[in-house]
Amino acid sequence: MGNTFCGFCTCIDQASIGVVERWGRFEKLAAPGFHFFNPFAGEWVAGVLSTRISSLDVRIETKTKDNVFVQLLCSIQYRIIRENADDAFYELQNPKEQIQAYVFDVVRAHVPRMTLDELFEQKGDVAQAVLEELEKVMGAYGYSIEHILMVDIIPDASVRKAMNEINAAQRLQLASVYKGEAEKVFLVKKAEAEAEAKYLGGLGVARQRQAITDGLRDNILNFSNKVGGTSAKEVMDLIMITQYFDTIKDLGNSSKNTTVFIPHGPGHVRDIGEQIRNGLLEAASANVE
Repeated sequence: MGNTFCGFCTCIDQASIGVVERWGRFEKLAAPGFHFFNPFAGEWVAGVLSTRISSLDVRIETKTKDNVFVQLLCSIQYRIIRENADDAFYELQNPKEQIQAYVFDVVRAHVPRMTLDELFEQKGDVAQAVLEELEKVMGAYGYSIEHILMVDIIPDASVRKAMNEINAAQRLQLASVYKGEAEKVFLVKKAEAEAEAKYLGGLGVARQRQAITDGLRDNILNFSNKVGGTSAKEVMDLIMITQYFDTIKDLGNSSKNTTVFIPHGPGHVRDIGEQIRNGLLEAASANVE
């Protein structure tokens, strides 16, 4: 509801306060409500001030300690003190310009002492300094500073781009470190697995050879006990001939074997070293021819 005026009466709404003059001189403040005035005695309402909280946005451009130009967007919330509304009405012609001037002065006195990183970290300190200065100055003119918010800090576009590139490079470096650590762990675990596999494979081969040795020993003993007059050497020759024919049979059943036998025969199994030597000599003679 707005304020209503007529020649003899006035209605001041709840969120306002009136300034009453008598013959051009301040007489009193008119509280919210209905009031009668005597115009013949020189009484009239010189003006009505709102007591609501007002907001003023101020954009300041300044330079930091590390020579970076920045723009700061500051929001000042203020209101008129009811008891001192006459000071606000008579003392200041344009309170917004007055507030803006003090904000410029305080911000440009504090920010040049900070680096850009410190400004981002301590923007609350800058807002507090502005609040203390404005409360001290504007309080004398009937204004109360409710809040000051440092809404935004905007560095130059080239500075923002450089900061983003630095941040991206740091993150890529950190990712490379993590990737290298992961590859290191993978290679170590792989080497440990290969070593364990070789160790277990060696145990398997050793146990296999031990089993073969035990089987041959048992066969020789059984054969010598059941067949009289046979020696262990003769039994071994018989077993080797049997294994020789088994090997020949396996080679014949497969078409993808890559095993090559030098000249060999079942009659020469007893002296494998001699057969190997003869094969090498025959191969050397064939190359010469």
